[in-house]
Amino acid sequence: MTEIEKVLYTGKTHTTGGREGASRSSDGRLDIKLSSPGSSKPGTNPEQLFAAGWSACFIGAIGLAASERKITLPTDLAVDAEVDLRHGAGAYSLQARLNVSMPGIDRDTAQALVERAHQTCPYSKATRANIEVAINVV
Repeated sequence: MTEIEKVLYTGKTHTTGGREGASRSSDGRLDIKLSSPGSSKPGTNPEQLFAAGWSACFIGAIGLAASERKITLPTDLAVDAEVDLRHGAGAYSLQARLNVSMPGIDRDTAQALVERAHQTCPYSKATRANIEVAINVV
């Protein structure tokens, strides 16, 4: 594991009630109700939150990869993240797909940027060899 030189940011939340509860960040900028997937109750779920965080981080990593190659990214670059909650063999697990759209960037270049981003994105690093992940240029 790489030695940490400097902590850049610490996200802090206080969560109560689990999947049917609420979560609030220490600075109050995040204040959400939680509900289980498929529930008709108001609120989001951990899988949606994870998908949102990972896709936002992944776009940042694509930006870094593009800057290394002096490539200008389209303003409508988008990542559609899908995080599945699975159950089998008596255990729960996750799997994910990141579908990346880079209009105006040729497919080979987009694929190279996505591969580089997957190596540097902290969320990708955290999930590597822990869950099934597919990253697709669409």
